[in-house]
Amino acid sequence: MMELFVFVVAAAMVLGGAIGVIVSKHPVHAALSLILTLFGVAVLFVAQEANFLAAVQVIVYAGAIVVLFLFVIMLLGVDNAENLRIEPFKIQRPLAAVVSVAVFALVVTAVFVARDASTAATGTGLEVLGDDGTPIHDGNIKALARDLFSDHVLAFELTSVLLVIAVVGTVLLARKPRKADLQEVGS
Repeated sequence: MMELFVFVVAAAMVLGGAIGVIVSKHPVHAALSLILTLFGVAVLFVAQEANFLAAVQVIVYAGAIVVLFLFVIMLLGVDNAENLRIEPFKIQRPLAAVVSVAVFALVVTAVFVARDASTAATGTGLEVLGDDGTPIHDGNIKALARDLFSDHVLAFELTSVLLVIAVVGTVLLARKPRKADLQEVGS
């Protein structure tokens, strides 16, 4: 009986959030309705004892993706034009250069460390085998973490760098030029 109640409440959350995404005229309200939908799906995952999927649903989708949506919505909704020649913080560009070099060094270090790391377990499908060929019963989450952060760390780091580049590109595209800048380009 309790499972039915949880299912009905979670289904109502999913359907209500989905309808809210469709009918909302304000994009921020639509994004918040999307969060409601994603939390409802996470509750359905928990009801099916898929706790890892529920955590990923909340952390990745509701936590990261929707926050990125909200960031872009807020950034594109700015009505006042900024003067790109005036820097509010004088240290901003040198600090950005230092951080860029540090992130690049971190990615290169992660690639070299991952390349030198030995593979802890090999296997096919859901069964993970140790070095001696016997199955390891650590659980699939530990095997997934080992695989993700050892064999595929380059792809993982490159994806994070790609997302940062996408956010920086969005910031640059969202800046509106001044009328004087448009007149200089037109002449």
